[in-house]
Amino acid sequence: MPYPEYICTPMRQELTSAGFQELKTVEEVDNTIPTSKGTLLLVLNSVCGCAAGTARPGVKLSLQHSKKPGKLTTVFAGQDLEATAEARKFTLPYPPSSPAIALFKDGKLVHFLERHHIEGRSAEMIAENLTAAYEEFC
Repeated sequence: MPYPEYICTPMRQELTSAGFQELKTVEEVDNTIPTSKGTLLLVLNSVCGCAAGTARPGVKLSLQHSKKPGKLTTVFAGQDLEATAEARKFTLPYPPSSPAIALFKDGKLVHFLERHHIEGRSAEMIAENLTAAYEEFC
């Protein structure tokens, strides 16, 4: 069963208010990720503490960098189940993980932070990791 919307709404808004487009259906995922031109950031959002404490704040902090992805997207693991499952097809060979952060260039995965790269790290460390990837790929 997915988490209730009232629990997830503030967590969704933390990213959408920063310019992220929510991908809530399989069709939205399929029409966005593999056909994207340039760079696309995908945040696999979650209700867990590491998503709230470091993943979302780290992602938002990374966007203050001069180089950043051209498109910002998100799916919500634990709520938008089908869209999340579809998005995870594009992050293979990595196993399902949430939260997670994926950077794509021209529809191809070029950088990925799994949950174990997020847990126990500060928002600043996550932002540094992402900005290094932006320097290379954006």
